[in-house]
Amino acid sequence: MTPLPQLRLGESLAGRLNAPAMVLMVVLIIAGVALLATGQAPLQWLGGLMIAVGVLTPLALKMAQQWERAIVLRLGRFHRVAGPGLFLTIPVVDEVAYWIDQRIQTTEFNAQQALSKDTVPVNIDAVIFWQVHDTERAALEIQDYKRAIAQVAETSLREMVGSSTLATLLAERKKSDGVLREVIGRKTADWGISVISVEIRDIGVPAGLQDAMSRQAQAERERLARVALGQAEQEVAEKFVEAAEIYARSPTALQLRAMNIIYETTKEGGATILLPTAMVDAMNPGGVLGLTQAATASRGAPPSAT
Repeated sequence: MTPLPQLRLGESLAGRLNAPAMVLMVVLIIAGVALLATGQAPLQWLGGLMIAVGVLTPLALKMAQQWERAIVLRLGRFHRVAGPGLFLTIPVVDEVAYWIDQRIQTTEFNAQQALSKDTVPVNIDAVIFWQVHDTERAALEIQDYKRAIAQVAETSLREMVGSSTLATLLAERKKSDGVLREVIGRKTADWGISVISVEIRDIGVPAGLQDAMSRQAQAERERLARVALGQAEQEVAEKFVEAAEIYARSPTALQLRAMNIIYETTKEGGATILLPTAMVDAMNPGGVLGLTQAATASRGAPPSAT
């Protein structure tokens, strides 16, 4: 006969030594002893019966907590799922084989030195959140569903690592969580267990590879910086080309720009700049000043009367 899985202490006390059964047992035994002490034969028979019922009460009256379900076997065959609350069983004939917790539970699992698709050994820690939704199947289809969940989760994790590159594992962790949830849930559905979520908590990379990845990331950042600098130089050159075209169409604008540059250079610090005579003649400051004043006067003069 296959041994039943061991019950946790809390489950055992909740299912076998519940308070209502113990109180009822004490009351019946005390009443039975009192009847036996009367010395009257009919009452003594009744007292003996009450003591016997009191002794059997903890075996017959069971109690399951709100989150528990009890699997009751009758003469070795499945009879019913009992709970929550109080329920009766027939002593000797009935047996509570399993107490199943229907709350959401967690199981931690990991993959040590698992090889990724690009042959990189990684250590991955994860946790799975699951819940029993069919107590009958969880009790009858598999011997120890908690241990089976841990083994299935670890196997599925190693399979996923082997089919993914390290870059994919690091960059698409949420997607990996979803893949694991689907794979593990498909395997545990036949046991009456639902997988709520799977979360990868940590991905450990060898120290040597971490240094190489750091250098690669630094080189990538430098490349992006150089690309940005080149794009800025290109935009500046385009602006210079546009300015050159404007100055080519208007020599006066070029001369004014040259004079402005000279002014901006000398206005701070009291510097003195010596310019060749040819350069000064080329700028033609007198002509430029006359054109500027004429333009200013024409804008400011009132319109002539006709």
